Formats: sequence, C-alpha cells, structure tokens
Amino acid sequence: MPFISNTEQQRKQMLDEIGLSMEQLFGDIPPELMCKDFNLPAGMTEQRVREHLSEIAAKNSINLTLFLGGGFYDHFIPAAVYSMISRSEFYTAYTPYQPELSQGTLQAIYEYQSVMCRLTDMEVSNASLYDGGTAMYEAMMMALRITGRNKVIIDDSVNPIYRVMIHSYTKNLSIELDQTHCIDGHANRRQIYEYLDDKTAAIIVQNPNFFGCIDDFTDLAEAAHKKGALLIVSCYPISLGILKTPGAMGADIVTGEGQSLGMPMSFGGPYLGFMTSRKQFVRQMPGRIVGQTKDRLGRRSFVLTLQPREQHIRRDKATSNICSNEALCAMTALVYLLLKGKQGLKETAQLCADKASYAFERLRAIPNVRPHFKTNKWFYNEFVLDLPIDAADAIAGLVEKGFAAGFPLSRYYDGMDKSILICVTEKRTKQQIGMFAEALESIL
Repeated sequence: MPFISNTEQQRKQMLDEIGLSMEQLFGDIPPELMCKDFNLPAGMTEQRVREHLSEIAAKNSINLTLFLGGGFYDHFIPAAVYSMISRSEFYTAYTPYQPELSQGTLQAIYEYQSVMCRLTDMEVSNASLYDGGTAMYEAMMMALRITGRNKVIIDDSVNPIYRVMIHSYTKNLSIELDQTHCIDGHANRRQIYEYLDDKTAAIIVQNPNFFGCIDDFTDLAEAAHKKGALLIVSCYPISLGILKTPGAMGADIVTGEGQSLGMPMSFGGPYLGFMTSRKQFVRQMPGRIVGQTKDRLGRRSFVLTLQPREQHIRRDKATSNICSNEALCAMTALVYLLLKGKQGLKETAQLCADKASYAFERLRAIPNVRPHFKTNKWFYNEFVLDLPIDAADAIAGLVEKGFAAGFPLSRYYDGMDKSILICVTEKRTKQQIGMFAEALESIL
C-alpha cells in the first residue's frame, strides 16, 4: 500500500466530502492565471536563509537624504518612544475584547484621546483608525449620517491619495462628489460657494494642504453651517504646534495621518488615522471610544464607552466596520507627544517651518527655478517649485547623488510636469540643504 501523508489524506477526505475533484474545485480560475509550476528553490539552512535575506535587503536604497513628504514625514523619534512602547504592557496591544481586564490598554487609549482633543482643539476623539485616508472617508460617511444628505464638496488641494481612496470607497454608493480646483495653492472659495447648497453634507479641505500651503477655513465653516453642512478638516499634527487649530476655525470633524507622531516611515506603515469631532456627533463616530468612570469600590477605572461595530450591539445601525484599531500606533503617538510636551512640539513645528523657508530661498536662487504659486507665499514645511526640466527626470538624477528629492506633482495633477513638491523637517541640516541645492543646480 503506497504511503499517503496526513496532508494528502485530509485533502482527499475534504474533496470526497464536497463531491469535487481538485480540478473542479479551482475550475473558476482561468487557465492562463493558474500557476502550474512554482519552481521553488531547494531548501536552505537557517544561516543561509538569513544571509540570503540580508543580501536582498541590502539592495534597498536606505541612505538617501530625504526631502520627500506628500503626507508622510521623516521626523526625529526620541529613543524613549521605543523603550516605552516595547514594554510588555503595550507591545501586545490589541482590541480589548474584555475591557474590564485591559485597564492599562484602556487608560493608554483614554490618554491618547485626551491629547488628540487638545491638539486639534476638539471635544471628542475615537481610539484611532487605519490611516489618514481611511479617517477622511469615515469622516465623510459620518457627515452623511448626521445630515441625512448625500452631497460632498472636496477641494483638489486635499491629498490626492486620500481623494483616490474616497472615490474608490464610494464608487458604488449614491453619493455626489463635487471636486473644486484650488487657486494658487488655496481652496477655491468661489467654486465651493457655487456648489454649496441645501443638499450638501460636508466640505472637505486640508491644512496645510498637499502643496504645503497654509489656509484659514473660518469663512468656509461659517458658510457651511449656514447651509446646514459640516466642515471636515484634514491636518498635519506637527504643524498644530504653531498653526491655528481646526477647532478654532470652526471645524466639525478633524482627521489626519498620525505617522509624524513618533512612527518611522518603514516603507509604508503601519500608520495611524486620527479623528476628533464635536461632542454632539459622538454617537456617529466610527471605531471605539474609551471613557473614564469608577468601579464599585470608587476607584478610577476605564471602560469602552462606545462600540459602534455591527458585531457588538449596533448590528445594522453600525457606523463602520473599523475593527483592529491602531492601538500600538496610538500608544506611540501618545508617548511621542508626552515626551515632547507643549513647548517641545512648538519648537519642532517652528524648526520645520524655519528650515523649509531657508531651503525655499536657497533653492529659488538657482537660475531658472521658480516658485509655482505666484501670490501665495504662506507655506509650512513643504513647497512647490517649477524646474526648467521635467521634475521626474530631476528626481531620478538626484537619487543618484544621494537625495530623495521630492514628489513629482504630474503624477496627480495635469500640467505640472515640471513642478516638484519639496519637504523639509527638523532633521534636515543647513549643510544638507546646501548640498541638496548644489546637487540640483548641477543637474539643471
């Protein structure tokens, strides 16, 4: 009798049970997509596997000096951040399904919510979302539920990656998305006011926007509220150390990407979406909200106050299926902000702005390099320059010289083939900025 492995025996039993052959089981897959030969290499020893993986990792260009932003930023991360979040109380952090047994995790989330409310000048915060784009989408859906309307206005100065996500998520929904075109780096007020009517649920804007330009949306908040609509503002949390807060502008819901709060870029994640809002909208927020209370002995304790998922108690009234909140990333943001403190965050924010201004003047002094926006001179730590050559070609040349130079805006914006988005954080030195300028000038 031939030897039959346990795996083969289990496979045969499964197929007999369902009455199919292996070919019938995968019959819906087109033949051209079937992989018939995996061509797997021979096995390796553990030592050789480590060497092989190290050789592959060494091919990554990780020693570039970064002048690249576009929503994700290279900030200095104090060593104490990793020391704190690596403690056993935190590094296994996950959704606390038994909240009464997770007091440490719940307190950390409660404190995170508290600092995010102070940072954005809003009244309530949830326990985090997946990333900045997801947070913006969830805020939009929240506005639709609150107002009972189905029309949303979004300016194209909002991060294009977020806009692509919103269009993808809403493709099969009956939502009217009106996109306005920014004017000289600012949200297009005239066009927004034309679209704004009694059917509008929300206006979505960003500050600083994708181009790094700074704006004050107080006027948009007032206009939206007169029509019964909400104002959703996406923001860059580090900038709030010195810029006017969304809450002070009259925003109803605030979202953003929290990666800059102590998380490395890490080739794409994990990241952290944050959301804060006015208290009156708390029952329409997605995710979870942790609250503070007292136990039967009068001791301070923490609970999951709101759990608006369908698998908890909301069922068909669930606000979202946001499941695995980014608890460890939220913890990272909390530790980073507490280590910085109010003054430290202000100093970091000011350094980013000052160094970006220095780099802007240094680079615009290069012959044939011009600011893209003619009248808008206010930016935070990113700015747009027009080059005499294609921006993608310049970026490719600068990579060879050791610089991740910036973002080619033609990827998302028509007519901006020669425009480049350049970012400067507190990590960039005067010497690095000078070397970058010399490298760019040599290529041009």
